[in-house]
Amino acid sequence: MRKTVVLLKGYPRLSETFIAQELRGLELAGQELHLVSMRHPTDTRRHPVHDEIQAPVSYLPEYLHDEPRRVLRALARVAARAGFWAAARRFLGDLIRDPSRNRVRRFGQAAVLAAEWPRDAGWLHVHFLHTPASVGSYAALMIGTGWTVSAHAKDIWTSPDWDLRAKLGHADWCVTCTRSGWEHLRSLAPREETVHLSYHGLNLDRFGPWDGAASDRDGLGDPVRLVSVGRLVPKKGYDVLLHALALLPADLNWRFDHIGGGPEIETLRPLAAELGLSDRIAWRGALPQQDVLALYRESDLFALPSRITPDGDRDGLPNVMVEAASQRLCCIGTNISGIPELFTDGENGLLVPPEDAPALAAALERAMRDPALRARLGQAAETRVRRDFNAASSVAELKALFQASWGRA
Repeated sequence: MRKTVVLLKGYPRLSETFIAQELRGLELAGQELHLVSMRHPTDTRRHPVHDEIQAPVSYLPEYLHDEPRRVLRALARVAARAGFWAAARRFLGDLIRDPSRNRVRRFGQAAVLAAEWPRDAGWLHVHFLHTPASVGSYAALMIGTGWTVSAHAKDIWTSPDWDLRAKLGHADWCVTCTRSGWEHLRSLAPREETVHLSYHGLNLDRFGPWDGAASDRDGLGDPVRLVSVGRLVPKKGYDVLLHALALLPADLNWRFDHIGGGPEIETLRPLAAELGLSDRIAWRGALPQQDVLALYRESDLFALPSRITPDGDRDGLPNVMVEAASQRLCCIGTNISGIPELFTDGENGLLVPPEDAPALAAALERAMRDPALRARLGQAAETRVRRDFNAASSVAELKALFQASWGRA
């Protein structure tokens, strides 16, 4: 089994537990990894799974001017290789279509990755098909190694088609985690068979069944506990959620806990105050996984009103919705992207159109007033997750793809 370098945009990140659990799963399946990150961590906390991962971690220069000597040494070392000039030709072709400093930075980072490539590594795998895959594509040519890529959400929907086509034509294979993303990438790939669908799933040992009793809170006495987990960025739709909460009847008693950081806190806090909601909302910031799990179990309802932003950015199938469903928590979401691939409205969750605060408010009120409905939908969602979204299955699929690539190589 070949030692694999895994290129990441940032590591570790609290918002990317699905990547961390996949890395640990591959290690437990016998794959030796070396992690390379394009950015240093900004989160002050870590999930337990980050401490379980055994792979060493290296960091590329985030900006070339931060470490000019390191970049120049790398360029000098790799310029004598035949693969360097193939990478340079690809880079120049890309630069003509994308004449940006970002594009230049990716080539410099690729040179550092190639120059500092671990001697015993024999494969490169990249997470995200946008900027990390640019670095990975150039570096693979410089090194003369095969490479593969995992595509997720933003990288699929905000990258130009010409860039996606080029990378899909160069990578040995691409795996993605929603059917909508899979269909889009297959339509662009020179060879459809190189794009594979594999849901991330959960570590179901870490998110074991909760044996507590569902609450009978109906908003008339004790407040119904609503929770959401997600970065405070436009595609999550938290402004829509606040407007929906403001539409709820005055006699309905509820509290809302939000977990996650992000730049929109600066606009969402004032919006909550303007709508008269501040005393019912706790903005908890980023929390480690064990605290998130505890809050799922204390809550009655999960909501995430994802949207498609003007630049095309969107969620795939948010991993936090899979987590919440694993704890029998009734989930309310929007009918976009990969969300309907797990949830069916009225069967195991409630789905509404994006950007529709009145529809979201109606779904929230319905679920808040009806504990029996929440229990039925939550139980059905948990059954689906434990049957079809086991991380062990996705790790086995990845391992088989890697072994097939190594056999061809």
